[in-house]
Amino acid sequence: MSQQKSDYVDDTEIDATLDRVADDDAIETTVENLEANGFDVVVVDSAEEALETIQSHIPAGASVMNGHSTTLEEIGFTEYLSEGDHDWESLPDEIWSIDDDAERQAARRDSQTADYFLGGINAISQTGELVAADLSGSRIGAYPFAASNVVIVSGANKIVPTLEDALDRLESVAYPLENERAQEAYGVESAIAKQLIFRRETEEGRTTVVLVRDQFGY
Repeated sequence: MSQQKSDYVDDTEIDATLDRVADDDAIETTVENLEANGFDVVVVDSAEEALETIQSHIPAGASVMNGHSTTLEEIGFTEYLSEGDHDWESLPDEIWSIDDDAERQAARRDSQTADYFLGGINAISQTGELVAADLSGSRIGAYPFAASNVVIVSGANKIVPTLEDALDRLESVAYPLENERAQEAYGVESAIAKQLIFRRETEEGRTTVVLVRDQFGY
């Protein structure tokens, strides 16, 4: 079942000052600094444009994996990967068709090296760093090195002024909402167990940030 931010935000205490859609000047500064740090950036205005950008970015025949991301659900990518008209190899469909727990976990580890790995992010600093965390690491494990190409989709509400603010946003916005989702979806609490500060991409063209001028994800 698809779960949206609206399912939790009214019942979850978050720091709303770190969840406001950034203005044009802040977005421009963020894009400049992300690009200076080696990330490719595409700025779009809507969920539809974000999905179209991904569709045009990934070539036919590529193996595609995604980490859990409310943003990817909200823009329609998760459904498109599973059910859409594309020529990609959908690794999530292959993984979740495996009945044996150990074999499925091994396949999840192997999927970190997908041709294209897609996911969200918990915060973006205007100074050009990306911040994210997982309980298991199944999402952020692919970001630094394992996947051949990475596409990160984010709403402009995740832009904050500094790296310190980005770390604060992880703790005071993303985690409370993810914790609520995890308890409803899996019956367990989440945790900031494995954390990534993605400061710079050193491989040209490897990591693309699709930034939507709207509020998406948490």
